[in-house]
Amino acid sequence: MPILKSVFYTLSKNKSLNIFAQKHSDKLGVNAFVAGTNIKELDANTTLLNNKNITVTIDNLGEFVHSEKEADEAKNNILFILDYIHENQLKAHISVKLTQLGLDIDDTLCKRNITEILNKAKEYHIFINIDMEDYSHVQSSWNIIDDLKGKFDHFGTVLQACLYRTQEDVTKNADLRLRIVKGAYKENSNLSYQKKKEIDDNYLLLAKRHLLNGQFTSIATHDHKLINELQNFIVEHNIPNSKFEFQFLYGFRTDLQDKLINEGYSVCVYMPYGADWYGYFMRRLAERPKNIMLVLKQNMNKKATL
Repeated sequence: MPILKSVFYTLSKNKSLNIFAQKHSDKLGVNAFVAGTNIKELDANTTLLNNKNITVTIDNLGEFVHSEKEADEAKNNILFILDYIHENQLKAHISVKLTQLGLDIDDTLCKRNITEILNKAKEYHIFINIDMEDYSHVQSSWNIIDDLKGKFDHFGTVLQACLYRTQEDVTKNADLRLRIVKGAYKENSNLSYQKKKEIDDNYLLLAKRHLLNGQFTSIATHDHKLINELQNFIVEHNIPNSKFEFQFLYGFRTDLQDKLINEGYSVCVYMPYGADWYGYFMRRLAERPKNIMLVLKQNMNKKATL
């Protein structure tokens, strides 16, 4: 299984396969994980969840950004989605990757683009979440986030429980809204925990610490054991529902989402959207190769209805 995961991580970085895959999305079961490749599909899926009292965070998918033109196009796509959320009163906010906005090209370009996004989001009272990426981008992302903290208060970021450094990061950023995740990138043992129990234990430590900080916490996991323990912790420490949410990836654990909603908890779904879905899709398979069976099952069901 570790070998299979490594294969998927390696494939996720292949630009040529990205181009090929976009032409064959209907054959790969992508709609099991991606909420739409156009705004009409995104609107329909967002409205469906909103009607169930579930909010969404929209990730306008985009990787392999290597030019200022591509970074500006990504920024403009996000600005368009912000306008759309505002005009259609969707219960949604935005998740954005700094590499998509030019982090690998020029810090000044990246800061200019994220600042423009934050300014428009502030005008519309929409929250922006800055996603955290692989370890090679973590510190450069924090450098920009630290600069933004003095200028904006309607954004947050992500902590990855797999990384050793994250305990220090949660302490330094107790004043930010944070999404706690296990981590979707393959890192070596010098940087990251490798065993599931170690990652789970660190996840609980980080989530509990930030819940006690009093800032908003997005508990982003599909692991019902972790969710149950954190539910008990929340009750024990009288943490109000307004200070946290349970967050799921689009297409996963809809049964658990419904259960939590019925119990009175806030639920948010991470909605990947756009034609550039390949890297995201491959990382989902790498995280949990059993997701291959979900893809195959969906395709079988689709063919059965034709």
